[in-house]
Amino acid sequence: MLKPYNLLENILIDIEKGIKNNVNASGLSKKYGFSEGHLRRLFSFAFKQSIAAYIRSRTLAASLNDLVETDTNIIEIADEYGFEYEQSYIRAFKREFGITPGDLRKTGKIIKIKPPLHLFAENKLGDNVFFGPDIVMVPQFHVIGTYHHMSLSDSRNVIAKQFWNNERMLIKSTVDPQVFIGITRNFDRKTGMSEYIPSLQVKNFKNIPQGFCKDTFETSLCARFRYIGQHHYSDIDSNVVGSMYSAINVINKSSYNNLVKYELLIDKVCFEKIDTKLYDGTFCQMEWYTPVCEKQ
Repeated sequence: MLKPYNLLENILIDIEKGIKNNVNASGLSKKYGFSEGHLRRLFSFAFKQSIAAYIRSRTLAASLNDLVETDTNIIEIADEYGFEYEQSYIRAFKREFGITPGDLRKTGKIIKIKPPLHLFAENKLGDNVFFGPDIVMVPQFHVIGTYHHMSLSDSRNVIAKQFWNNERMLIKSTVDPQVFIGITRNFDRKTGMSEYIPSLQVKNFKNIPQGFCKDTFETSLCARFRYIGQHHYSDIDSNVVGSMYSAINVINKSSYNNLVKYELLIDKVCFEKIDTKLYDGTFCQMEWYTPVCEKQ
């Protein structure tokens, strides 16, 4: 089994090479030895778009060369690029570019295409993959969990496992009992202390179990990072988290990313989110968020 970085890199290469050979999620999943459903979820998590839509966009973009530089019949181009019928190609083309293939030939209109996706050095975290930041708006949400005042040397992994394996079952009215949210607040760089709440999102604060606490993450503009690792989600330890923070610090100092206008409020609050339903025995997928404000 390929490591996450190499796997995603190979899939992107295979898509480009297979555009004229009807490349699809089914064939790619068989080649790499896991289910088509998992491939679709993994690709969507990594690149924030469906693999089917991406393949369709890249196929239509590739067909432009034949369309505008040759006199090949449109029905032949449709067949060359895997469309069963000429009208299927024309409809897909118009949805993608807002113009039919015939009208493009007549007008020479400039159109926008979807370029091929690439992985870069900054996406590599050991053998795993790290994406971001995206700037997103996170609506207000409520959680119930267990409160811990702890230092950087304390094992959050142990605390999170204890919560997940034993304590979360006591929480009622959850939004999704399979989604873990770990909130960190008020990090003190001098002492290394912070507040940590492993939790579940809830609909309301009724029936808080004894010994548990409540918290509300207010609506915030946030930086979102995404991580894919070849391990179980319960094995996200201090080494993984430390590597992520190091990568975030490097990205934060760069002048060529989505954070150029923003300051991370990581010392104030941040949270990790793990949808355990996405784990199929091979890859862990985690999202990490922190609010941002515009730089003065």
